[in-house]
Formats: sequence, C-alpha cells, structure tokens
Amino acid sequence: MAYLVGWVSSRHRRLSPAASRSENGRGAHPADSAPEELAELSELAASAGATVVGCTIQRTAVPDPATLVGGGKVQEIRTQARAARADLAIFDNDLTPTQLRNLEEALGLRVIDRTQLILDIFARRARSREGQLQVELAQLNYLLPRLGGHGALLSRLGGGIGTRGPGEQKLETDRRRIRQRIRKLKVAIEGVRSQRALHRAHRSEQQFLTVALVGYTNAGKSTLFNALTQASVSTSSRLFATLDPTVRAVPLESHRPVLLSDTVGFIRKLPPHVVAAFRATLEELESASLLLWVTDAAHPEHAHQDAAVEALLELLGLASTPRIHVWNKIDLLNEAQRRRIAASPEAAESWPGAAVSARTGEGLQALLRRIDETLGDDRVVEADFEFAGGDGESLAMLYRRGTVLSRHSENGRIFVRARVAESIKRQLESRLPNSEKSTALR
Repeated sequence: MAYLVGWVSSRHRRLSPAASRSENGRGAHPADSAPEELAELSELAASAGATVVGCTIQRTAVPDPATLVGGGKVQEIRTQARAARADLAIFDNDLTPTQLRNLEEALGLRVIDRTQLILDIFARRARSREGQLQVELAQLNYLLPRLGGHGALLSRLGGGIGTRGPGEQKLETDRRRIRQRIRKLKVAIEGVRSQRALHRAHRSEQQFLTVALVGYTNAGKSTLFNALTQASVSTSSRLFATLDPTVRAVPLESHRPVLLSDTVGFIRKLPPHVVAAFRATLEELESASLLLWVTDAAHPEHAHQDAAVEALLELLGLASTPRIHVWNKIDLLNEAQRRRIAASPEAAESWPGAAVSARTGEGLQALLRRIDETLGDDRVVEADFEFAGGDGESLAMLYRRGTVLSRHSENGRIFVRARVAESIKRQLESRLPNSEKSTALR
C-alpha cells in the first residue's frame, strides 16, 4: 500500500497553460495543478500494482535539501502513513541520494520517487529484447548515483600473495560492476540502433513513407493505431500500456506505401537519462515524414499534457517535423465542449479534419485524407502498364498498391490499366529494364 507525496513551489504564480509554456519552454505547471499531478501519480502507482491509501502536498518556496518537504512535513507524513498502514511512500519529485536516505530513515518506510516508479512500470511492460535492454540501462543510470549511503561495507575480496590488505569497499565494487554492465548494454543497444537504421534504409529504398504517433501516455494512440491499420495491438486504460514500438501499413486513398508507427507515450517530468535510454526506439520518430500528435480531448488537463509533449519533441529535435494535431476521444465530449475546443488556438488549424474517436470510428476517414494531403502532392492518375509475362512481382505490386481497372494478355505480354499514385507509377517504372521503359508505361 502506497502513500503519495507531492512538492510544489509556493513562489509560482497562477498561470494559464499557454503562459506556462511560454515562460520556460518546459511545460511548467502552476502550483494550483498539484492535485491533478498527484492524481496522475496515483494512476502511475495503480499501473505498477500499488494500492494508494493516502496523499499529501507540500508547498514551500524552495525544496528542503535534506528531505525535500521539511522536517515538520516528514513527521506529518510518518503519522498519516502509519495510520493508513502504508508500507511505501512515493514522491512525485526526483529525490537526491541524500534525500532518499534521510526520508527512509525518518519515515521507517521504503521510499521511491517518480522516476523509479516509471522505470518499474517500464520493466513490467517491456516484452521485446530491445525494450528490456533500454529499461535496464535507464534503471542502472538511475541507480548509479544513488548507491551512496546503502551500507558501504568493507570486504576482503583479495586472496593470495600481493592481494591482501584493507580490501575494497563494497560500494566501489557495486559501482564498478554497474558501470561495466552499462557499457555492455550500450554496445547491445548500439547494435539495435544499427539494425533499425538498416530497416529504415530498406524502407527508404522501397519508397515507404513513415507516419509516427506521438502524444501523452493514455491519449488513445494504440486504439487509433488499431483503427487506422486494422491491427490488434494491445490497448489499456492504464498508463504506458505500449512500450515496444509497432509498425504497420496504413491504407490511403492514393495507395502510397505508408507505414504507421506506434511508440511509447510521453509524460511530464521524464528525466533526460530515461529519454536517452530509449533513443534507439525514439529514432523512429526522427525518420518520420509526418507526426500524428494525439491529444485526449476529453482529459481536463489536456493543455498541460500537450505542453509536456511539446517540450519533449523539442528535446528530441522534432519541433520542425510536419505534424497533424489529432484530437481523440471526441465521443466523450458534448456539443458545447466540442465547440469550445474547436475555437481554441491549439485546435483551430486541425479541427475538424483531425477530430476523431478511435473507439467509434468517427472522423477516421477525414483523418486519412488529411494524412494523404499532408504527405505531399502525389495525385492519383490512370495509366496503362505493359509487363513481361513472367514479371509477376511488378504485377502483384500494382494490384497491391493501386486499383486495377482492366487487364488482358497478348503475345506473352500483360496489359493493365490501373489507377495509381504518381509515386507508385515512378516506382514501377524504375523496376523495368531500360529497354522496356519507353513502351511499358504510358
């Protein structure tokens, strides 16, 4: 059972979400948003399997260097947590090694912070080898500076002539082993990055365009992914239900080869070293031709969530990537709420073409057309194709990526009239020998 603790600076004046973003570029929250932040921490705790039995918020001008919340608040937390029979205290802020040690001693409870909680959820959800490597790297990078104060006992590890002496501190042994493991993990993840780079190069050679879903965790990205691609990716109302990336083809009216990528959700207060550990996965976003930024339109704090997503996109260098802002879960809004969001500056450019309900299917066809238009001018044309009788691969590609209108065979040749995007026509032409190009496509 867990007791939640949040700290916010009492010096923050009340700001609108837009003002918060413009003030520091990091999606800062006003102090008044603290209850909502603890509500999110409660969701994270539930995702990790904990039962929340109480919570408290501390507002001070500056954090206490020893305990974050101050001595008086620590005693209050101790009393309330014991009364609720809590065996774990979860802090919504990152704790320094000193704060972590002092709090565990003063509270008599196991103490973790927000980052450790998120990493625990990541560890539970990672299924692929790649995901497990990235989670372990993030966990070790988190643990390394926090080893101090956990019993730096001396041990005589040496044996034999020339190795006897006072021994090596267990703390230093642990640090050395962790650093060695971090180096091995980085080598393994570098192999994953190289493999992903090869996949991206292959897609580029095949002229595949990539569209990537981004957004706050639990915004409905996986449900939208399934709705657009007819896939069956696991979905859940719990935070970070998706951790391992998935790529599927998405059908567009132009029949262009477009892949849609579903990635891990973003969240506020995500430390840079956690983002760095998932760099191999997030590099999929860097090669995307288009980002679908998914917002939970029904969430009361969607403006703050969008601010956190914007900050992380800037951190990843993706602020200039073309994007469509998708307002999801509109089936949960009444008409007044829809009009209010549609009139907001954030939604003015995307509404109604990107207002959807992934659950009911409302607006999905309009979104697909919007994706097709945004990916560039690639108009659909009718063209006549002539293939050699044995060129089944090109013929299959034409059927797969275009609409065949007529077909007949004559003198060992296959004549087809089809409706295809110009990019597909050019791709088919590039597959033919030079001697056939002048007559095969016209």
